[in-house]
Amino acid sequence: MTAPQTGQIAPLMIIAAGGTGGHMFPAQALAEAMLARGWRVRLSTDARGARYAGGFPDAVDIQQVNSATFARGGIVAKLAVPFRILGGVLGAMKRFRAQRPALVVGFGGYPTIPAMGAAFLMKLPRMIHEQNGVLGRVNKVFVSRVDGIACGTWPTDLPEGITGVDTGNPVRSAVLDRAGSGYIAPGDYPMSILVIGGSQGARILSDIVPPAISALPREIRNLVRVSHQARAEDLDRVAQYYADEGINADVQTFFTDIPERMSEAQLVISRSGASSVADISVIGRPSILIPFAAATGDHQTANARGLVDAGAAIIIPESQLEVAPLAEQIELVLSQPRAATMMAQAALGFGKPDATDRLVAMVLDLADV
Repeated sequence: MTAPQTGQIAPLMIIAAGGTGGHMFPAQALAEAMLARGWRVRLSTDARGARYAGGFPDAVDIQQVNSATFARGGIVAKLAVPFRILGGVLGAMKRFRAQRPALVVGFGGYPTIPAMGAAFLMKLPRMIHEQNGVLGRVNKVFVSRVDGIACGTWPTDLPEGITGVDTGNPVRSAVLDRAGSGYIAPGDYPMSILVIGGSQGARILSDIVPPAISALPREIRNLVRVSHQARAEDLDRVAQYYADEGINADVQTFFTDIPERMSEAQLVISRSGASSVADISVIGRPSILIPFAAATGDHQTANARGLVDAGAAIIIPESQLEVAPLAEQIELVLSQPRAATMMAQAALGFGKPDATDRLVAMVLDLADV
């Protein structure tokens, strides 16, 4: 579909996404692509999600909704959840009647419930995108109530009789700009390690990674510079540890330039959230992946499996994450430039830089325009 003709009202797409980078980053990629096609885009999210909406184009209308979850709060709060959900759905239906969207796309997370519930009741075209190899709680509710299911990790564990489309996980334009960036193999010069623990950082990475880097042979350690994402409560101690050990490190709670830092890295140490795996594979970097043990359905292990099987990544279960074994794996990558280069190339072979185009094709096929 091309841009609408002069005088025509551009079709409207509602993107509903929850408050984590894993949901918001692929939603942002789709928003950018549909705006470029002349569509109007509205993002429905909660206050937490709005914090990750800063990268969305200014043309995206951000609608902040109240989300509700049974997972948090006391008994009174839990009893109020159904009423809050109903209120959110009714509010979304009112907005949809005033300006009927051509399609509603849910990316998961509790803030998607009002928009997806309203779309279901009003029989509007609707689809979900599941980033992980295992359906999230909210997507599991809607998987049999939508017109299309886009799968970011393939294969995705879907209910019997339900068919999904292997689209891959869309990445932001800032990641695509770095797609396939030339990899500088480890050597006798400054080497970069990027440590990312998901949108909120990860305490176990802050506990184990710094001493593991410190334990590297001196000839490697002296060349290493680190970009380390840490939780706010861990920030000072992690930064102080690196400083005390004489390691060049930039420690922040959130990096706004992760694509740039990743493209400059010789090694990425990361959780295996869907967006992180997509970024690593599209840019093409060797990685050590530590799946979050408490992830629903152990979906981070499922996410990591493709890169590991391709020979692009090393996986360390959280239960086995200790200083000495991690240091050994870091040394393994940074001391073998040829093997590291092969890992980078394998990551690129696994990536789907056209994931956004595949998702756009589904949108255009399902939309009521």
